[in-house]
Amino acid sequence: MSIDAKTVKALRDKTGAGMMDCKKALVETEGNLEQAVDHLRKSGIAKAEKKGERSAKEGLIFSYIHHGGRLGVLVELNCETDFVAKTEEYSELAHNLAMQIAATNPLSIRREDIEESVVTRENAIYTEQAKESGKPDNIIEKIVEGRMEKFYAESCLLEQPFIKDSDRKIGDLVTEAVSTLGENIVVNRFTRYAIGEVSLNGQPTK
Repeated sequence: MSIDAKTVKALRDKTGAGMMDCKKALVETEGNLEQAVDHLRKSGIAKAEKKGERSAKEGLIFSYIHHGGRLGVLVELNCETDFVAKTEEYSELAHNLAMQIAATNPLSIRREDIEESVVTRENAIYTEQAKESGKPDNIIEKIVEGRMEKFYAESCLLEQPFIKDSDRKIGDLVTEAVSTLGENIVVNRFTRYAIGEVSLNGQPTK
């Protein structure tokens, strides 16, 4: 079927994928924009999983200072080559990550980075709250599991909804960048500074 350039551009703007990949996705989904988005994300995830095994030792440390100078973020974003680190798309990703961190103050980059004592405490609180409902143990277990997932979605950078587009997670942005730029990309660590607040640091990958 014929796919017009406007639809291809709309898909590219939404996903960051290349023009040819966008056109192919639209052809395969018969011009359905939302299905094409899902198709590209699934494809990007597959590509990202393969590239995720490759070493990412290059990159940049991006700084973001919020208006008024009372809030700032440093984020280390790694890739495989200096060439990709200098691209506009890579800088845009780093900028979006820094803005996200400034706005949401996440506890960590990934759920496995959160200290075990914090996870244990949250689980205990949710369990106690659920028990007060008087529901059976199997239902309580599901309630606690759901609340823990919400906790991770709020606390872990890669699982947070993107502040500019709540339909996409931060992990989706990284995956899409991996697909577009063709290299493994890793959010390694971050530091958030705010006047009068204690900063919370994303821990470096082991």
